[in-house]
Amino acid sequence: MQTSVLLYSTEGCHLCEQAEELVLAMAPEMHIKKIDIAYDDALYEQYRYRIPVLKNAADAELNWPFDTATLKEFLS
Repeated sequence: MQTSVLLYSTEGCHLCEQAEELVLAMAPEMHIKKIDIAYDDALYEQYRYRIPVLKNAADAELNWPFDTATLKEFLS
């Protein structure tokens, strides 16, 4: 299982908080680097309707909503 992921999110996003909690519940050792899309116009345009979005080391993305089975596959 990989050890880090990017989490595209923004402040006050309760779904983003849920996604982070789900990742940490499944993989407590996981390092999550949160990227706030509000501070980058290009990221905002790309992700504003899709956050939270996880991105792994292979640049694969997982859009919300996802469940534990989908997340487990994505992280492996």
